[in-house]
Amino acid sequence: MSSPTDLSSDKVFNLTGRVALVTGGGTGIGLMIAGGLAANGAKVYIAGRRTDVLQKIADDWASHGQGIVIPLSLDVTSRESILEAKKFIEEKEGRLHILVNNAGAVGPTVPFMNNPDAPEHANAETLGNALFNDAGPDQWGALYRTNTFSIYYMTTAFLGLLDKGSRDVEGYTSSVVNITSISGLMKIAQNHFCYNSSKAAASHLTKLLATELALKGIRVRVNAVAPGVYASEMTLDAIVGEEVLAKIAQSVLPVPAGRAGTPGEVAGAVIFLSSPAGCYTNGQEIVVDGGYLAVNPSTA
Repeated sequence: MSSPTDLSSDKVFNLTGRVALVTGGGTGIGLMIAGGLAANGAKVYIAGRRTDVLQKIADDWASHGQGIVIPLSLDVTSRESILEAKKFIEEKEGRLHILVNNAGAVGPTVPFMNNPDAPEHANAETLGNALFNDAGPDQWGALYRTNTFSIYYMTTAFLGLLDKGSRDVEGYTSSVVNITSISGLMKIAQNHFCYNSSKAAASHLTKLLATELALKGIRVRVNAVAPGVYASEMTLDAIVGEEVLAKIAQSVLPVPAGRAGTPGEVAGAVIFLSSPAGCYTNGQEIVVDGGYLAVNPSTA
């Protein structure tokens, strides 16, 4: 039987020596996750298109001595940019242990959907026309490129480096964590059909990748974390009070926790999946939502 020290938090959640890449790592949930990984010993590359934002974050972390955070220019919707990032990390590190596919956007919305008094709800014809005449298929495609397609292309591009990461630490398997959303598990549109369906696709893509890699004998685990409402650029950066929380959540019933999530709560789920503690977990989606899906119609 293992001794008690084998189960200490600094053992089972230790990320020392691990190399991580977090897309969309300069703001919001991505920054929360990057900070959590770095604080627990990982060397973290934060990737995004706004290099000035990333550099400021890296400088701030360096000045406070809170871990190693390195900016990396990356457009997750471009295969050329993905391959450039892969080449950079391959030359610098030679392997990768943790890939967090966090980059995301909101896309086209239907702001009248939850307003029963809106003229669009007059009858089936007016509702159908209003939904049909939205931002258009090009905008849907653009959002899917960011929220869904990027998961596939990032994971496959870095798969070889992730496999190498699984081989340099005994008993450890590299981890891909896709940041999905409770919106992908909801049965209501929350004013954005496009976003919710793109996140639902990301959830299923997680399971497809996990299963196919396992069947092929590739020792890279793929899981997802589905956050509820957290402070981010997509949710007005700061959420204060239940009224604003309800406006963002667009739920039938309010969030039971009565507040937004904290950085430690979402980062903690990713740390678990990426650490030795999570090496027996594969193909799963962890919902971190303050009870949101427990009281609202969902597929979970």
